Formats: sequence, C-alpha cells, structure tokens
Amino acid sequence: MAAARLRTLLVLGRVSNLPTVWSNCLAAWLLAGGGEGWRLALLLASGSCLYLGGMFLNDACDAEFDRRQRQERPIPSGLISRGAVWACGVAGLVAGLLLAALLGVWPLGCALALTAAIVAYDVWHKRNAFALGLVAVCRFLLYALAGLATAGTVSHRVLAAAAGVAVYVLGISLLARHESGTSRPPRWPLLLLAVPMVPALCYTSTGAWGPTVLAIVLFTAWLAPALRSMWTPAPQTGWVVSRLLAGLVLADWLQVAALAQSWPCAAAYAALFGLTLLLQRRVPAT
Repeated sequence: MAAARLRTLLVLGRVSNLPTVWSNCLAAWLLAGGGEGWRLALLLASGSCLYLGGMFLNDACDAEFDRRQRQERPIPSGLISRGAVWACGVAGLVAGLLLAALLGVWPLGCALALTAAIVAYDVWHKRNAFALGLVAVCRFLLYALAGLATAGTVSHRVLAAAAGVAVYVLGISLLARHESGTSRPPRWPLLLLAVPMVPALCYTSTGAWGPTVLAIVLFTAWLAPALRSMWTPAPQTGWVVSRLLAGLVLADWLQVAALAQSWPCAAAYAALFGLTLLLQRRVPAT
C-alpha cells in the first residue's frame, strides 16, 4: 500500500523531469559566478518545490479532461482524491516561496512571478493554446531566479541562456500538445530545438571552442533519433517528448561547457542526464 501511494505521488509530480530543474538552476548559478553552497542548496530546494507544486496542480486542474482522455492518470483511476492533489500542489508552491524568501527579496519576487506563471498555465493550458508559452516562461524565470539568488542581479549571459533554453522548451510544448490526440504533430517546432546553441556559440570565447563543440555534438547526437522519428508514418510523440525533455539537461550543459571547463561540472551534468533517463524508465515524463 505504501509503495503504491509513493508511486502515485511520483507520477503526479512527474519526478522524472525534476533533474532538469536542477540542471537549469545549476547552469544559471555557474553563469552568474557561483557562490556559497548553502544558497545553491536553497535554490535547488525552492525550484524543486515550485516544480512539484505546479505538477500536482496540473493534474488537479486537468481532472475532468483526464476522465475523458487519460483515465490512467491517478485522479480518474481513483488512486488519490482531487482534493488531496490540490492540497499537495498548494503546499509545494508555498514551500517553494518560503525557501525563496530565505534567498532575499529579489529572488522572492522572481519566485512569485514564477508561481503566477505556473498557476496561469495549469488553469488555462487546456482552454487557451497561447498558454503553452507559459511553460517556456517558467523555465526562463527559473534561470532568472537562480541568477538573482546567486549574484543579486541577472546578467546578459544568464538572460541569453535562459532565452535559448526557454525556446527549446516551447518547441517541446508545441509537440507535447498532440501527445493525447490523434492528429499528427507539426514539424516546424523542431526548428526551435536548435536555439540553445545560439547563446552558447555567441558567448564562447576564443580558445574555448572545444568544450562547446563537444557539447553541441552530444546534444545533436541525442536529439537526432527523436527528430528522425518525426518523419515516420506514425511518429511516437510521447517517446519523442520524453527524449527531448531529457535533452534539456544537455541544453543546460551546452550553456556552461565553455565557462566551466572542469570534470566535476561535466560529471554533474552527466549524472543529472543519467538520473533523468533512469527516472523516465520508472515514472512517465508526461
């Protein structure tokens, strides 16, 4: 019983994507100059709580849709009540804000903006197609939150990286909206997936091209099979989206490869990437 309850919570929180939140925060932290370890720990905890709270609220808001289209989800299948999911979602968001408050006034302000974007997406994304852009906004604000928590300001480099990663997430979101339907997903959003390479290349200094090129090669090598499957007669959109979500860790590493040329940094991103893949084998990414 306890194991089943735990799995229900893990599915609701979509914890297989949680390492991508950590990779976002770590990238912005490094780009902002790094700092005290306790602040990074608080940042990771705050971002995790906000993410998990948003995921729980997503299922609570989508309960009626899931009863019609995705009856395997925890609420329509009777594994947990909608009220309990609401309570967990609100608790996660509140915890994330309280942790952000410990980082300072500006990080708290950014966390409040991030929370507003999370709630707006959860409420509107099934009724308004433009709400899909809010997922990208959330990732952008997470980068900004990390920059503020680290340096008290958001540099141009952090903003550029945040924009590149946000556009990548927008591309995933445009594909994911076709995951539950029967229509063939459009191919043009695939162009957005290359955008994270732009800020990485623009901010790579002379003499540091090696790590950036290596990161681009690995990023492209991971995405290529997913992109190729989009041209098959029956593309597996869910598999493609899961693969692209794991690639978000590589998109983050791409932003810092030239800046943090060290084995510990590469090892940290390799561990986050591996953890994402491992969790995706146990818990659905979408």
